[in-house]
Parts: sequence; structure tokens; C-alpha cells
Amino acid sequence: MTSIEIPIRDKSFVIETGKMARQADGSTVLKYGDTFVLATAVASKTERVGIDFFPLTIDYLEKTYSAGKIPGGFFKREGRQSEKETLTSRLIDRPIRPMFPKGFKCETQGIVMVLSFGDENTSDIMGITGVSTSMMISDIPFNGPISGVRVGRLNGEFIIFPDLDESEDIDMDLIVAGTDDAVMMVEGMAGEASESDFLEAIDLAHEQIKKLNAMQRELRDKVGKPKREVVDVAIDDGIRAKVDELATPKITEAIKIADKLQREDAVSYTHL
Repeated sequence: MTSIEIPIRDKSFVIETGKMARQADGSTVLKYGDTFVLATAVASKTERVGIDFFPLTIDYLEKTYSAGKIPGGFFKREGRQSEKETLTSRLIDRPIRPMFPKGFKCETQGIVMVLSFGDENTSDIMGITGVSTSMMISDIPFNGPISGVRVGRLNGEFIIFPDLDESEDIDMDLIVAGTDDAVMMVEGMAGEASESDFLEAIDLAHEQIKKLNAMQRELRDKVGKPKREVVDVAIDDGIRAKVDELATPKITEAIKIADKLQREDAVSYTHL
């Protein structure tokens, strides 16, 4: 088993691999306080033929045993994903999806499972970092790393990874994901906040993101697998220019239509 550890506030943030889900292309366990998250990455060896999109699936799962409970009632088996799990899956998907190279069309899955839920309020954010790390150490082509950080403002001061008690009193709650060079996603809620406060929160999150990204690179250097080769499908410049000539004026006019249904119809006719 290989692990990397850094301090965040008064706790240790740990990424380890080699102990669980070893048959996956890449798997990691992230630990922060009493919150443990398992993230796995798997991709098929052959590409799907005839598709024009990247078939990526991200699932975030919270099991009741992670909180030391079992479902009540006659049926003890857990059902389908809750609304929170679905929304968190999308939260993880958004910054992860653009990091794959063009031309990669293999079925790919990133699964995040909460093994233990403490009072750190970070399992969803750890999912972003976990999936990225699992992709990094696998043979799946991935232009990472990317990490996620939650920032809260409590009594006028910004804090990283506010816990459940602190989250009740914060007046700004931001989720930031990014690479070393750019912020890929910002989500959250806040009361009144100035532009300078908002930028300060993002800058603080980005500094922490760089540290988490460095952990991922260090783990990749220790246990990472050689990456698969991806053949990028080149588009003829003449075809690109012709499509641009024919479609750009029509799409430009279509998106100016104020009515939503009429605009959608105009755009769909442009595709024809």
C-alpha cells in the first residue's frame, strides 16, 4: 500500500492506494478526519463505434453503513440513488469530463463510495479529487490532475473544508475545482458578498487545490501505470471551413431568437 499525506487545518488529508479495489484500472481511498471515501476508475479496452461523444459515467454513492446505520423497515437493501447522490455525481462529472483527450471513446466509469461519514462535510468534494487521482494512476488517458475544495466564510474569515457545525453559521459556501493553471468550476451559495471577497475565496481554494494536485502527481510517480495511446481523429481543414461557412451565419441568427421553442427549432433546422 502506498499513501501520501498533507495537513489541512488540524487534520491530515490522506490519499492511499493498493489496498482496496485492486482489480480496477485505478483505485484510491481518501481520508480526512473520520470521513473515508473509495474512488475507482475503470475503462473498457475497446472503443464504442459510431458515437460522437465521450461515454463517461460518474456515480456517487452514500451507504447508510457509512454513518453506522442500516435501513429501517422490512427491506434492508438500499434502493436507487437519492437526489443528493445524483446531484453530487453531476458535481463530480462537470470538472472531470473536460480532462480527457479528444478521440478517446472507451466506456469509462468513475465510482465514488462513502465508506465512513464523519463531521467533516467533505465527502462530495473528496469525490472530485478521488476520481482524478484514480484516473491519474490508471492507464486511462487523463489530462489531470484536478482537485476540489470547499471554502466557507465564518465571521468574516475564510476557512477550508468547514465541518458540519461550522457550516451552520457560514454566510458563504463555495465549491471550487481546478487544475494548477485554471479554475474549472465554481458552485455554491452566499449572502451578500463583494467581488473582492468572492475572488479571495477562489484564490484561497486554488492554493489548496495546487497542494492536492501535487499529492496526485507524487502518487502517480510512485505507482502510476503507463497510459494507453489515443489516436486523435483529424478533421480536414477544408471540411471544417465549409461547415463554418454554411452553419455559422444560420446559428448566429438562430440564437438571437428570444422565444425558447422557436430558438430550439431554428437551431435544429441548422443541423440539417
